[in-house]
Amino acid sequence: MTSKKSRSRASKHKIPAIRLADPFYERETERYESPLPSREYILQLLTEAGCPLDADAFAAQLEITEAERDLFQRRLGAMQRDGQLHLNRKRQLCLPDKLDLIKGRVEGHPDGFGFVVPEEGGDDLYLSPKEMHRVLHGDKVLVRVAGFDRRGRREAKIVEVLEHVNQFVVGRYYLEGGVGFLIAENRRINQDILVPAEHAGAAQPGQVVTVEILTQPGAHNEAVGRVSEVLGSFTGPGMEIEIALRKHDLPYVFPPEVEAQASKLPGKVLKKDLAGREDIRHLPLVTIDGETARDFDDAVYCEPLGRSGFRLVVAIADVSHYVQPRDALDSEGFNRGNSVYFPRRVIPMLPEVLSNGLCSLNPEVDRLSMVCDMRITTAGAIKEYRFYPAVIHSHARLTYNQVWDWLSGTARPEKQQAALMPHLEALDKLFRTLLKARAKRGAIDFGSTETQINFDDQGKIKEIVPVIRNDAHRIIEECMLAANVASSPSSASTSAAATSRTPRTTLRCSTRSRTAPTMACCRR
Repeated sequence: MTSKKSRSRASKHKIPAIRLADPFYERETERYESPLPSREYILQLLTEAGCPLDADAFAAQLEITEAERDLFQRRLGAMQRDGQLHLNRKRQLCLPDKLDLIKGRVEGHPDGFGFVVPEEGGDDLYLSPKEMHRVLHGDKVLVRVAGFDRRGRREAKIVEVLEHVNQFVVGRYYLEGGVGFLIAENRRINQDILVPAEHAGAAQPGQVVTVEILTQPGAHNEAVGRVSEVLGSFTGPGMEIEIALRKHDLPYVFPPEVEAQASKLPGKVLKKDLAGREDIRHLPLVTIDGETARDFDDAVYCEPLGRSGFRLVVAIADVSHYVQPRDALDSEGFNRGNSVYFPRRVIPMLPEVLSNGLCSLNPEVDRLSMVCDMRITTAGAIKEYRFYPAVIHSHARLTYNQVWDWLSGTARPEKQQAALMPHLEALDKLFRTLLKARAKRGAIDFGSTETQINFDDQGKIKEIVPVIRNDAHRIIEECMLAANVASSPSSASTSAAATSRTPRTTLRCSTRSRTAPTMACCRR
């Protein structure tokens, strides 16, 4: 229904039918005493025309009066400046050629300007501070080349904002002169976000908060938001991690449907889960990881075979038994892609009942695994290999430093772990055999110094120290490399014989993330 205000304005002169067909006519009557055709309607008519139109003829078609002509020309001029319209050589109105427009992602700069990174590749386009006022870092835009700046870079004008990607922004809340605003922690978001008093909630000046953006920035307006979460003092313990989670949009909370599915999983391996699996719980497999590791993905075992070489068993947690293709757990794992490790905190790819429980090869408990069982010659060649699903029972959770101290003779294992030494010594011998074979092949070994961050009781960084790699690290690396070599397509293609053992073909953390070869018994 037309408002009284609209009717009083419209009554001053009869509105042509073509103008009343404007989908945004009501909006224009609220803004202007004499409503003009909206920008959207002008673009619609030019699109329907399918060809350039003379400006005067177009004004006549819209029945623009003499009194309206100057304002109408200003509107057309503004649309040209914004890249919505072009004037061709004949001074006719036409739509921008879509082939001349560039789609890309905005990359902000702390100094107020920015760039558009084209989707199709090529050099970035410069965005002036004026253009950046319309968008935030990460937004997707359609731009046209407007010229070159003083440094010879292509300069862009934003024709259309295709997607505003920032729905929530983390930063520090301030209140100055009665005006509340957020300064984002991400310095690439280079404009403040206004926070009206009624949307500030319990936030206090200087606190770290998360703001939900209610109004995205535009050519003539600032971004406006409301405080959705108060994180606390900037100097609070663990605040750096809380900020990083939100700054990088990391999914740290599992959706309800994922939690519901995870809650139905058993707390241990069930008897029915053993069907179709080889039982190798008698083998003294062990995990060897860093001191701070919380989940254990792989376990190893080595047995000397005299002149025949070595038997190496590498077991990987069988996530695919619990995560089925395209169920809630699989979809969430696929979207996350990986676990994220912060100092003193892990954001797992899958709920902890899996990541730290059923799919972690914890000591002294049964676990379902996918196994690569290899026979490696004294020359370091993989002579036989077999992949199969199994149930294992890790005999110990060992650390790199612990294993290296035992092997180097600087320490001795306790009584209950002494029985593991023959297998660890076999692993060490196999490692040196594989290392010689790699050197003979001319393999390149890339080394780097890792660091470890130590914290005080308040969760603040106390020191950063280098992590000294020892041969126990390299033992596990060589075991994993051997399993990868066995699983490579070249291994299967050069084998003399291969027989399928099971239709299960995936070894994965997410059922769509990566695949492993068909379980096979191969000789060469």
